[in-house]
Amino acid sequence: MISKIERGESSPTAVVLGKLSAALELSVSELLAPAGQATAGGDTDAGPRARSGGLVRRAAGTPEWRDPDTGYLRRQVSTPRFPAAVTEVTLPPGARVPYPAGAYAFIAQLVLVLSGQLTLTDGPDRHLLAAGDTFELGEPRPREFRNDSAGDCRYLVIVTRTATP
Repeated sequence: MISKIERGESSPTAVVLGKLSAALELSVSELLAPAGQATAGGDTDAGPRARSGGLVRRAAGTPEWRDPDTGYLRRQVSTPRFPAAVTEVTLPPGARVPYPAGAYAFIAQLVLVLSGQLTLTDGPDRHLLAAGDTFELGEPRPREFRNDSAGDCRYLVIVTRTATP
């Protein structure tokens, strides 16, 4: 499967990405980062642009990935030079994305709901989160992100790497 994905012959689902991230000890953001992604400012409107030590990346230059099974959309907000991976997720109505416990064994993660409702299953616990609610993930457990509402759910995922178990 990895070989097919690398050759562009297959588009992985969010479930496959979760399993790969656990096996390879990489976050989903690290798996989806384009090869050779710039960490310094570029000079085009579409790509990163450094000004006075800062970095501007236009919306058109922000990498996106869509799960072919669920329509789940990931937009990578931060660049590799930032110390945390910040991802905006749009979860369509009826979508569910499960991740194995191993996907969380080497990261700390915070979820901030921007709009809509998110049902987050954390091991045996179930949490209904609304706009403005946050959830700081604890010990590694199987988790599921689900949208049981009639509209899109948008949320941010902020991830930092921790020591490998």
